[in-house]
Amino acid sequence: MAYTVLARRYRSTSFDQVVGQEAIARTLRAAIEQDRVAHAYLFCGTRGVGKTSIARIFAKALNHADDHPEIAKAIMSGQDTDVIEIDAASNTGVDHARELIANANYLPMRGPYKVYIIDEVHMLSTAAFNALLKTMEEPPEHVKFVLCTTEAHKVPATIQSRCQRFDFRNIPVAKIAEHLSAVVGQEGLKAEPELVHEIARLGNGSMRDALSLLDRVIAAGEKKLTLALLEDLLGLPDRKLMGSLIDAIAVGDVPGVLQAGDELLGRGSGPDLFLESLTERLRDLMVLSACGPKTDLVELTGEMRREEAERAKKFDAGAIVHMIAICDAVQRMLRTSAAPKALVEAALVRLALSETFADAAALAAGSPRGPEAPAKKR
Repeated sequence: MAYTVLARRYRSTSFDQVVGQEAIARTLRAAIEQDRVAHAYLFCGTRGVGKTSIARIFAKALNHADDHPEIAKAIMSGQDTDVIEIDAASNTGVDHARELIANANYLPMRGPYKVYIIDEVHMLSTAAFNALLKTMEEPPEHVKFVLCTTEAHKVPATIQSRCQRFDFRNIPVAKIAEHLSAVVGQEGLKAEPELVHEIARLGNGSMRDALSLLDRVIAAGEKKLTLALLEDLLGLPDRKLMGSLIDAIAVGDVPGVLQAGDELLGRGSGPDLFLESLTERLRDLMVLSACGPKTDLVELTGEMRREEAERAKKFDAGAIVHMIAICDAVQRMLRTSAAPKALVEAALVRLALSETFADAAALAAGSPRGPEAPAKKR
């Protein structure tokens, strides 16, 4: 049999299995139980946060499909005759909208409702929206609409005003990591906690993206999934070496900073990815320095959190703010530079010698303290 990717195999199939959007799941379930189901819903959120999955679960519950496994399976795979899924990105024209409207008048074949799930609804043309609007104003009693979009601002106000809107949040790293750990266990594998956390972080709030990335790591064929394996696959900067670079910055060790930077770039980390990773590490240090080691604003666990909390003690929050600004400025300059490595190295030297540069805040305030003003804790 053909391999089914993790993002499909471990997709939520009931309200109880929903990860990261529990409040929305509870509200929709309650609406069904109390017979207060609206005729149209608008699900907004970035990719991979559960919009289409919850739309299918909602349609399945509306049609009481759990009592009929074959119907439930068809709905969850997008193949049911009464739950019609339309990809607006490839069906943008008014003719498709008119066909949908004409078919909406027919009664459902197997359940009480005919549910239309329109994905990426913002891609419909103006004419298609206008054609759809009339049906959404006065739909047949047996018709429900679930519109899904990643760009809610492109959905006309006339459409939005006729829908109950739900905004899907990015899924927290901790929830993604918890789900990934469960998936790894069910796959009969073992994974380092650091690997699971890093994949969850790289998912950027998208469960689907995180599961797809985990699939790539598992495809390497290793029984023990490690952070080093992920770094090799994606060309990510080595975390320990990046930590050594930051330690060298903390003590003003210019040769050490340049050596670590050269090694990181030599391992395949492009200048842009290198600066992005450095900025993210500095951001965590800034928050730990300002808020303390137990803050929830930094999504690190176990030994990684302890190490970063100790490292944060070497810096002042204000100094790290300046360092982040330097990294951001250089990253923007890279787009037009003919010598990106030289720019990165110059930035690293500047970070290491930050105590010799004038404190911007002090200068703005007219303080006589300039280059000698301390930028870091010693």
